[in-house]
Amino acid sequence: MYLPRGLIAHLYQNLTRRNHASSPPVLLLVALEPDALCACRILTALLKRDYIPHKIQPIAGYNDLSRAAEELVRPMRTLEGGSGGVVVCLGVGGMVDLEEILGMDVDENGEGGPGDVEVWVMDSRRPWNLSNVFGSPMAQDPDTRELVRKQVGVDKGQILRNYESGRGGIIVFDDGDIEDDLEAEREAYCALADMPEVGEGTDSDSDDNDADDNDALPESGQAPKKRKSWGEDDEAQDEESEDERPRQRRRTSGLGGSSDFSRSDSPRSRSVSPAIVAPKEKSVKNLRKQLLAMRNEYTNVLDKYYELGASYSEPVSSLVYSLASELGREDNDLLWNAIVGVSSLELYGRTGSGVGLNPLSAAGGSAGWNGDRGERIRSVLRDEVRRLNPIDLRDIARDVGMGDATGVIPTTARSATDTSIRLSPEPRFLMLRHWSLYESMLHSPYLSARLHIWSDAGRRRLDKLLAKMGVSLTQCKQNYTHMDMELKRGLRERLLKFAPVYGLDGLVPPPPRNGDMKDGWGFVRCWGWKACLSAIDAGVILGAILEVGDAKSLNQSSFDHSNFIGAQDRSEMVNDRAQNGDMVLDAQEYITARFWTAYDALSSIDLLRDHINTAQHLHRAILRTGTTLIEKKQIRHLRSFRMAVVREGPDVQLFTHPGALTKLALWIAEAIVELNGTKGKHKGSELVMAGLDDSRGLERMTKREERKKQREKKKLAKERERAKKRQARIQRNLAAGLEEDEVEDETEEEETESEASDAETEEQEMRGFGRNRFGLAFQEVVRETQARVRMDSFEACVIEIKKEDLSGFLERLSMKAVVG
Repeated sequence: MYLPRGLIAHLYQNLTRRNHASSPPVLLLVALEPDALCACRILTALLKRDYIPHKIQPIAGYNDLSRAAEELVRPMRTLEGGSGGVVVCLGVGGMVDLEEILGMDVDENGEGGPGDVEVWVMDSRRPWNLSNVFGSPMAQDPDTRELVRKQVGVDKGQILRNYESGRGGIIVFDDGDIEDDLEAEREAYCALADMPEVGEGTDSDSDDNDADDNDALPESGQAPKKRKSWGEDDEAQDEESEDERPRQRRRTSGLGGSSDFSRSDSPRSRSVSPAIVAPKEKSVKNLRKQLLAMRNEYTNVLDKYYELGASYSEPVSSLVYSLASELGREDNDLLWNAIVGVSSLELYGRTGSGVGLNPLSAAGGSAGWNGDRGERIRSVLRDEVRRLNPIDLRDIARDVGMGDATGVIPTTARSATDTSIRLSPEPRFLMLRHWSLYESMLHSPYLSARLHIWSDAGRRRLDKLLAKMGVSLTQCKQNYTHMDMELKRGLRERLLKFAPVYGLDGLVPPPPRNGDMKDGWGFVRCWGWKACLSAIDAGVILGAILEVGDAKSLNQSSFDHSNFIGAQDRSEMVNDRAQNGDMVLDAQEYITARFWTAYDALSSIDLLRDHINTAQHLHRAILRTGTTLIEKKQIRHLRSFRMAVVREGPDVQLFTHPGALTKLALWIAEAIVELNGTKGKHKGSELVMAGLDDSRGLERMTKREERKKQREKKKLAKERERAKKRQARIQRNLAAGLEEDEVEDETEEEETESEASDAETEEQEMRGFGRNRFGLAFQEVVRETQARVRMDSFEACVIEIKKEDLSGFLERLSMKAVVG
């Protein structure tokens, strides 16, 4: 089922009305990404204000989702002794059948079901799994007592205003795409759901069916009338119903005959007359052909939808903020969370055509993100900033006096208590307020690609740009906040003047064309004299926390890789467990710890500032690794795409995280486009990026050794038990005066089955667990090569493959015309 955008507050209002002291807590399943994290912050603020109990569970992938389903969701069902409740999926599960994964489906015997558990799904990934969007939970028809997918207040999957929640089921929150773009898919899905099961049939079957066509029931389901015999008299016709006679006369007149035809006493004339020949009913064969044609047509509609590939729609944080706005609960904190969540999508290249480079525009800033739709969302957020942060007349006079009104990048608050959000002409630099101007420009993906910053010539080009702008190296290499005030005030004008000379159009948003129009301007928030951060900077820091780890273990003077929580920690953890047998934190607990650190940082400016060094370390590694790959010419061009593998270097373990590897891939892809262009034989920038994770092999090997030892222990214990049973049986036989016989090894078969089960478990672990939909090429190659892969990420473009299978996988993948 899906909730239209116009009724976005309907379910939440029903939840508040049903809430009481003994209500079960709302369960929030949150993806490990900044957008979902910000949406979680907004939703929990709403729940707290309405005194609704809730608990949060971070979800890293489909394995985590299945585990949460088993441990948290299924016990909520009334069928298993629970009391029902609400589960909210933020950035989780929109592309898979949640009814099946969460164990809420109904089996062949009619057992199971949602059990009064209602699941709200908010996800920006596309395509939707249409079972979530248009499907309804099974319910018992009060008239026929049969299980049907019908509910009061639901029309073809669409929730109406009279819908009463609390009955359970999967409910997708529509951001407008479902109603606007999926009408054909809705009709096709509902028609297929209502269509009876029809066998395909064969040619040989059709010949046999021809003989039974006359005995087949017509489409109306009524039995055919008995044919008259030759000896029946005319009075038999008078027994026909009065309704049939006019119909027969009308048919006669339609054929050109008289309406009052004279009935002949001859029975032969009655059988030949076209006036009384019954219309030929449709045969079962024809009905089956018609149904098969309709089913194929509707199936093709759904297949074409799924074949469109992965893309992204409205961010989850924006959708949840719309809910808060509909409820009249918006404030600066919620607005800031929404802005950070929306801005973070640009860092991961999430566009309307999937993960890739954002289209650039001359408007500057982040104006290219997600095309027109992204700009509409940012325009709404700018209006919200103006509405919730009115400028005092004294501040306007101050801004005019200090030059801020002309577009100076703000770095300080207006007062010690200022926590307002402001619009700022943010350049395409990286963490400008927390780095030097030179470092900020050096690590900007936009500048790196266009100046070829990975080469000595590119560095000299950057130095020359700064020299033309009149900024000395002494000034630009100190912290930006400590630069000369006159340089900072004139920086934007100088960038607008000299950037086009180096092909950097759109580096900085242009001046406002009229009045309040500030297209391309970004967002900045200050916390008194403590800090001033842009929304992009906040998204960069949150992403670094999730991808690198906790900055409490960082030494600011030494960025040794061992200080970071990553694959190396997992290796040491596995060794400790193998050697000492002690229970230590596993990788999943590290991931959960990162989530809570990022969650707390959203409401603590001090914690967010502490992790600025983490973000800087990550982007230094991206520049360093990307430069190495380009200089050493380790980016290979295959038939359909380019390929690069991070195999060595100080940062190899850092890029075992999908988010960090995605940022590196976007950096390299932008450089490739600048180097080779988008025309000619090698047009496009399709790139497959791989990161080597040796610790995964060590972890698997250690687990395999542990399982082997456990099997050996079980085998010895079973042998001892078998020997005891055999000895006891021998003693019983001797005591009864019987001869000693050979005791059958009854546990041998059980042991064999146990070993087979262990081997199957190991193979399943090697292959991984995957329910998400990859790009079409990835799906086909996995099926064709039988490569051992792990498909656990919510991202369709992320795949983890065993090292030994990588070459064969890539070879087959290079033959595909489309790369996901």
